[in-house]
Amino acid sequence: MQQVDYRNSRRDPAPSRWAYRMHRLWLTPYVPRLLRLGVPVAISALSLIYVFSQPENRTAFTDMMAEIRRTVAERPEFMVTSMTIENASEELTADIKEILPMDFPISSFDIDLVAMQKVVEQLDAVARADLRVRPGGVLELAVTERLPAVVWRAPGLLELLDGQGRRVAALEERGRRGDLPLIAGIGADTEVPEALKLYAAAGPIVDRLRGIVRMGERRWDIVLDRDQRIMLPEDNPVIALERVMALHEAQDLLERDLAAVDMRNPDRATLRMRPDAVANLHMIKGIELGDILQ
Repeated sequence: MQQVDYRNSRRDPAPSRWAYRMHRLWLTPYVPRLLRLGVPVAISALSLIYVFSQPENRTAFTDMMAEIRRTVAERPEFMVTSMTIENASEELTADIKEILPMDFPISSFDIDLVAMQKVVEQLDAVARADLRVRPGGVLELAVTERLPAVVWRAPGLLELLDGQGRRVAALEERGRRGDLPLIAGIGADTEVPEALKLYAAAGPIVDRLRGIVRMGERRWDIVLDRDQRIMLPEDNPVIALERVMALHEAQDLLERDLAAVDMRNPDRATLRMRPDAVANLHMIKGIELGDILQ
């Protein structure tokens, strides 16, 4: 049998399959980039993980960052030294200062403008609040204040409401805001826009108007001096009141000896006379009929 001398045989110049695959892999774009960048990043990350795995190192790093933040926050350009409140009445200004106690100077990093805005807007008299830190270290608070439109009298309370029925403030006595119309009754606060329309429609007799009362939480009575009332329907009360005003201007209706003008049935208005006026009317008719001898 012939023997083969492998020492003298020639090596196959073709690379092995493994070498071929490694060569092709090295030629792909991301492998060299991964080795140049990924390996150092991985080593750095492992080093940081090792360092911060020690409690004393974590504490030292936290203290260092807190000191850096404190140093930056206390720089003069970041300090707030005063606060201004714009578009607010004296009473509202006092209320705002009471709920926002500020100890100046204070760093702007320690001021939560969003939280402060929410606190201010919780006040009944505030419709909107805008806060910002102006250059020069001034905290500016611009307020949109709710303006009282009516006085609402309900059992046990007297309050100022704006034109949409939102509470503005409590009122100690009616005389303090005699310039505002008075509405009364349970549920009147939810119908303030309609009450204001009635007040406007009652312009010819506004000097005699004592109040607008919500009856049964569904309709209105206009209360005048001399104990007179205009009883309005549940639907379209403004139109009914305008009809009464037209009759009054044409015939001095409300100057007569009436107790009430009942418009609850718009198709058939009813005039209610006073009891003494009815007695006098009967007396006059009796005289005309000769039932009473002079």
